[in-house]
Amino acid sequence: MKYCFVFFLLLFSSAIFSQEDAWVYFKDKPSLQSFLDKPSDMLTQRSLTRRTAQNIALDATDVPIEKSYITQIKSSTGITVLAKSKWLNALHIRGTQTDVSALKSLSFVDKVVFTNKTLNSAGKKVRENSVVQTKNKLETTIDYAYGNSASQIQMLNGQALHKQNYTGTGKVIAVLDAGFPGVNTAQPFQNLITNNRILGGYDFVNRNSNFYTGDSHGTMVLSTMGGYKENALIGTAPDASYYLFITENDATENPIEESLWVEAAERADSLGVDIITTSLGYFAFDKAGESHTYSDMNGTTTFISRGAEIAFSKGMIVLASAGNEGRTPEPHIGAPADAVSVLAVGSVTSAKVRSDFSSIGPSFDNRVKPDIMAQGTGTVVSDTSGNIGTANGTSFSCPVMAGLVACLWQAFPAKTNKEIRQMILESSDRYTAPDNNYGYGIPNFGANLGVNDFFLSSSFSVFPNPAKTTISFSFPEENNAASVVIYSLLGQKLIEKQITNQNPFLSVETLNNGLYFYTFDAEGLHKTGKIIKQ
Repeated sequence: MKYCFVFFLLLFSSAIFSQEDAWVYFKDKPSLQSFLDKPSDMLTQRSLTRRTAQNIALDATDVPIEKSYITQIKSSTGITVLAKSKWLNALHIRGTQTDVSALKSLSFVDKVVFTNKTLNSAGKKVRENSVVQTKNKLETTIDYAYGNSASQIQMLNGQALHKQNYTGTGKVIAVLDAGFPGVNTAQPFQNLITNNRILGGYDFVNRNSNFYTGDSHGTMVLSTMGGYKENALIGTAPDASYYLFITENDATENPIEESLWVEAAERADSLGVDIITTSLGYFAFDKAGESHTYSDMNGTTTFISRGAEIAFSKGMIVLASAGNEGRTPEPHIGAPADAVSVLAVGSVTSAKVRSDFSSIGPSFDNRVKPDIMAQGTGTVVSDTSGNIGTANGTSFSCPVMAGLVACLWQAFPAKTNKEIRQMILESSDRYTAPDNNYGYGIPNFGANLGVNDFFLSSSFSVFPNPAKTTISFSFPEENNAASVVIYSLLGQKLIEKQITNQNPFLSVETLNNGLYFYTFDAEGLHKTGKIIKQ
């Protein structure tokens, strides 16, 4: 009887003193107007310029959390503050269940939500077998066989952008990952280092500025965009600039990483970043009660997906790996890939066949996911020592895509993030018939430049595109004459004209602003594509 009583006390003590994570949300921001009156106190000029260019107004989500609220939470008994989000007006905290619950009584606290769903009064019960345990840093397999990166670029017709000198210049990409060791020393990254294209970074996990550390996953991810080693690896955006943020702790699987991700995304926004790419996915955690279920993959439930959606609303484009769970009992995309505006990138082989590990859709609320596909099987990458090999995973199809998004946006600098995102979807090979395995399919980045071949022919081009008054067709001299027809989206023939190499011009002044299709026919040469009338 004595031993039973002691055992009961031990269980009771464990329940009382065990540490739990939670988000504490606040009701308001008392300093709201004073910050809105001085936006430069919140955001850099580059961030403000990006918003102005896209007609995005400042609002309450841009304003920092009230400092006095943070101070009171920090001074509360047994509470540790681990992360903060101005976008969601919340702190990620840790403490005993009793101490955390006591915060509900503070007048400025809106609600407290435990990461362990079983502790929330309105929460659902989580079955132990409802999720499959996975690593948040998407697992990869590496094969150190030398090769070159041509196929992963040509599959997306990215060389059409590169050959017209759209290589990411002037665009800024934030990479949110698990670490970047070797980036400051390995040869494939020297092009970035020498040209000062690593603009900075931060280790949110350890709260220090040494971001050239941690897991090598982020190093390989960066190499697919910024790597440059002739005849071995050319990244999809070698001339873009980068911020490197560590948000993933590879040693544990804890919801704090979602909060650190949102905090990093907020930092990216404030610095004026154009594109966020992340090869991280969140579904299962070490504590079963904290794990997500498929029903959470609706774009509005998880902390990280809500943050990702806000990031898009600020004028950035957000890309996320779809996940590598295609072979598992729970094969669906994770967070933040489920967010409505996030471009969730799945993986295909070099033959354009879906990789069997690539997570599938739809989102729980039945939206198309993944959104688009790129090569994630046998993707050419660099390791921390500069060795060039291949790796498998949506971890790599995502940044391959992100680099070309930067190049496309460089080519169309006046476009908003929404317009660029839509251009990418519309250029994809399954746009008219998306499915749960491929989404909208494989984009053709050259199509937006009027180059519709997946392997660019330098002897054929359409320029300018978009056009205001006239477009010009460049084609081989041996095809002296050609027939060009312009169609509406409904297939109605609007313009038909014979052109020659000496007079290759076609007027589009009579067309209304919008998207049209063209066909180009010459002896032995047939081309189709899209033109945009502005």
